[in-house]
Amino acid sequence: MLRHRFVAMCLPLAAGLLAVPTMAEPLDQDDPQDALKIMRKAICSLNDGETVIYWWQGSMFSRVEGERDRKLFGLQGMNIRQCATVRDPQRGEGFRSVSREIMIHLDPETGEVRDSWTNPWTGEELEVIHVANDPVNMRAPIFARRADGKPLTTDYLVINGRAISTGNAPLFYKNPLGGDYQDWVGGSYHAMEMGNEFFYADDLFDGDKPTVAHHSISWSRTSRWLPWMKMGDRNGIVYTATVGGRANSIDELPEPLRTTLRERYPLYAAPPPLDDKRPNETSWEVFKKLMETRKQGGEK
Repeated sequence: MLRHRFVAMCLPLAAGLLAVPTMAEPLDQDDPQDALKIMRKAICSLNDGETVIYWWQGSMFSRVEGERDRKLFGLQGMNIRQCATVRDPQRGEGFRSVSREIMIHLDPETGEVRDSWTNPWTGEELEVIHVANDPVNMRAPIFARRADGKPLTTDYLVINGRAISTGNAPLFYKNPLGGDYQDWVGGSYHAMEMGNEFFYADDLFDGDKPTVAHHSISWSRTSRWLPWMKMGDRNGIVYTATVGGRANSIDELPEPLRTTLRERYPLYAAPPPLDDKRPNETSWEVFKKLMETRKQGGEK
């Protein structure tokens, strides 16, 4: 893996009579303390409590064996987060992030928010359940030393002044919508999330800057049908492809995401508190709670 290396230089001015100050030594990906700073800058900010906003937009498609893929929805989403410093007697200083996020489903032709959807395979008119997960927190803090005692390092690939990372998250666990016999009859939640990040190397590796000025992302995902699509055991998957980056404020979010956030999800205009200890929510868990609430209220 290529590693990023800079050489600090003093450039003479006025025929060597004056010189500019020496540049600070860039953060070293192989140094555990520097790697911790790099990772924290990539996720949020070196400053405790500084709000960082990510956004993304793209499309969701279906894939059913034997038929052409369909573009089901346009997508727009955002995540709002902050980080806090934590300390451990054995592992030293680290950090943890807390966040919440939304993702709305849009008409693939008009780009308008879709709150109802006619299932093209069953013909049933269904309510669209937009993503509104609170919280989406880091499950465990990150320290300069990993849980197994090995030093933390980062492996950003540097090409033409850009620092690039890629990561995959294979997900496979008991589906919260399933019953007590998933080990016998199946029904596990099975998905894959794939992400790439792009920075300017001199921005990311500058230890004097608490955050990055430019950060671009791509995010893709494959999974079984979403629960509100009411597809049961029908063959097929959905997959998404999106791009995005950081926003300086909610005012920079694209429409209709910005207006939808303010009108429907005002809580999501700020991250959770730094000491938030609630368990994370997934879209499947949110859907289950919604259905149970409606059932108790006599709704179908």
